[in-house]
Amino acid sequence: MNYIEAVFVCIPHDEIVTEVLSAELGEVGFESFVDTATGLTAYIQESLYDEETVEGVLNNFPLEAKITYTTSLIEGKDWNEEWEKNYFKPLIIDDKCIIQSTFHKEPATCEYNIYIDPKMAFGTGHHQTTELMIREILNMDFAGKSVLDMGCGTAILAILASMRGADPILAIDIDEWAYDNAKENLDLNKVSNVDVQIGGAELLTSDKTFDVVLANINRNILLNDIHVYASVLNADGVLFMSGFYTEDIPALTEECNKHSLTFVHSHNKDNWANVKFIKKGLV
Repeated sequence: MNYIEAVFVCIPHDEIVTEVLSAELGEVGFESFVDTATGLTAYIQESLYDEETVEGVLNNFPLEAKITYTTSLIEGKDWNEEWEKNYFKPLIIDDKCIIQSTFHKEPATCEYNIYIDPKMAFGTGHHQTTELMIREILNMDFAGKSVLDMGCGTAILAILASMRGADPILAIDIDEWAYDNAKENLDLNKVSNVDVQIGGAELLTSDKTFDVVLANINRNILLNDIHVYASVLNADGVLFMSGFYTEDIPALTEECNKHSLTFVHSHNKDNWANVKFIKKGLV
């Protein structure tokens, strides 16, 4: 699979501008973002890239900023090598969980050691939303719980849920590369109780329900699919969502309330947020 790499130069270059830019680009198909000294580098599958759409994002940018960009084609490559050279460093969360790769020369050890070989342009766990979701998994008892991981990517969340005792686990992603990489990472971590499938919410049916749903995707997909998540969530089940900004929480809460999902809490990092909802059991 080929990618388009878009290098954006932002004036002024500050955290708010790049956060808003990444959110706007995420809405039009970009799936990976790396902060740079002058702005932001973003990746999108070649088949999804449309220059007019990107120009529209910049022309309607909601902040006062001058943003220019250049693009280049990145042919299918060894993303392990790319991440090793440029971005992917071991990530330790709360001294409990470490995410690293087999190419790291001096592997560290925590209670939960997850190995990820990212054979795509995203999914190393370093994004704020993934970190927020990992903390939720670390802080909840997953023993014996059935779990759905929507938009599983490299399967980090599914792997950690399994390590925390969850069983069975269904992991779903619409991207074929994510599917292949998830399977490889499950084998790498010797996790055998995760069923990986290609697709979206259309795969979810009432004959298979879950105690926990993990959905780290984006605001629009979440708003569209919350009713489906609710329909496959067991009574007193938990829905964790991330992939959006703190200002999106009211809209997500309003939609959840329509489907018997009760807000529990939210957390944020760099204005990215996650939320926890519970589906109250019938009285």
